[in-house]
Amino acid sequence: MNNDPGRILRWNFFIGGHLSASVPVRLVERTEAGQLVWMETGTPMWRTKLPRGTHLRDIAPRDRPPAGYPLVADRWPMGSALFYQPTGAAHSVLWLFGRRQKFRGWYVNLERRVHHGDDIDITDHELDINVAPDRSWRWKDEQSFAEKTGDPAYWSADEASAIRSEGTSVVRLAEAGTFPFDGTWCDFRPPPTWTTPPRPPVPRHPLL
Repeated sequence: MNNDPGRILRWNFFIGGHLSASVPVRLVERTEAGQLVWMETGTPMWRTKLPRGTHLRDIAPRDRPPAGYPLVADRWPMGSALFYQPTGAAHSVLWLFGRRQKFRGWYVNLERRVHHGDDIDITDHELDINVAPDRSWRWKDEQSFAEKTGDPAYWSADEASAIRSEGTSVVRLAEAGTFPFDGTWCDFRPPPTWTTPPRPPVPRHPLL
């Protein structure tokens, strides 16, 4: 596998088995412990075309088209972020950056992650954690997580317990101020030679 910094990969985000977004990212670093990738705000991407005012996570899988929703070209609307994806872990940790690359805190995304060549396929586990720069933290989307528990398109009660346990283990790292919450990478700046990645080809796998 090519581990050259700057290599363009594809971050594919699935909710309830349906593709929500496909965004090109750049590889920052890959080691046995995991990899770091950079997602830049405004990057050309693909997203699911949904009825106005709705989000894929709020549409029950049984109410979605069997073949998935169509995809439309767009640009990543959120801020820039550095993703740490630990090997074998069911989470990733994001360093969030605002204007002028000001560090805004960490975001823990609980997920199942599978790599297929240059594709990083993410199955979202809904429950997440916000960690402020002072390392205070709070759970996010607990009600939505509970509502999805038991749905065969999402996770069982036992799986939900394991997902929350994964989050709790990451919280302990934040409380202790150990990596990735030790201040490392908070001043990250992408190399000036890195241009915004182009929009990738239309994803061929809208369903997991």
